[in-house]
Amino acid sequence: MPELPEVETVVKGLNKLILNKKVVSVESDWKKSFPNDINAVENFLINSIIKAVRRRAKVIIIDLNTNYSLICHLRMTGQLVYRGECNWGGGHPNDDFLANLPNKSTRVTFSFSDNTKLFFNDQRKFGYIILLPTSEINNLPFFKKVGPEPLEDSFKVEHFIERVSLKQNSMIKPTILDQSVIAGVGNIYADESLWEAKIHPETRVNKLSSVDLENLYKAIRKVMKISIQRGGSTDRNYVKADGTRGNYLEYASVYHKNNEICKRCKKFRISKIKVAGRGTHICENCQKVK
Repeated sequence: MPELPEVETVVKGLNKLILNKKVVSVESDWKKSFPNDINAVENFLINSIIKAVRRRAKVIIIDLNTNYSLICHLRMTGQLVYRGECNWGGGHPNDDFLANLPNKSTRVTFSFSDNTKLFFNDQRKFGYIILLPTSEINNLPFFKKVGPEPLEDSFKVEHFIERVSLKQNSMIKPTILDQSVIAGVGNIYADESLWEAKIHPETRVNKLSSVDLENLYKAIRKVMKISIQRGGSTDRNYVKADGTRGNYLEYASVYHKNNEICKRCKKFRISKIKVAGRGTHICENCQKVK
């Protein structure tokens, strides 16, 4: 599933490609992927102009000049693929980025007045694009409960410690994966951040000092910023707007590094364990349970 840096990379790509384009038609073959009232589509989407593309947690928001927005959640297998003056795609890494479109996984097709197109592909059909007034976005259940953005300047270390400390008896990894605690941290960046901060993912929150939590706060921000700079962590057909591929996994310290020597201690090999049902990569020497 795309995580925050991958979704941020998609947003950056779309901002380079579809701003100020006019939507002239939309087609969908799966109601759950585009569950919108036909009258709203005709009145507020068709002939609208795309004014901005932004992100909240792992959700993409495309703002229109009609004061409506498209809310896009890629979920497990969603992709947004642009065809026009360049070919580009972002989201789940499968061959649809490189395929002729539409194809059997295409759920929604947006056509623009300049004959370019944006395709929403979703093999497993869990993703969706909904159209609603921009003013109502924050009233959606997800947006009401999702935590603060980890990379916002306004999200200070004291806010992070306060929110994490609400889960005193929980293990730290599932705590930072909880989207109501902090937005957008997924499995890859949880593993990377915990390694960076020298914290074992099974350590209970109440065993961590304020220094531990400050180190984790800094680690989360560090690894996410690096991943965004590197275009995300997808290691297959994921491409950015300039045609290059996300390469964070080449930089990663523990994720997908099973049996490799830890780059920090140079003594232990990275091992993979299960924490709260999630595959988890650790160095048993650098990360000890308290």
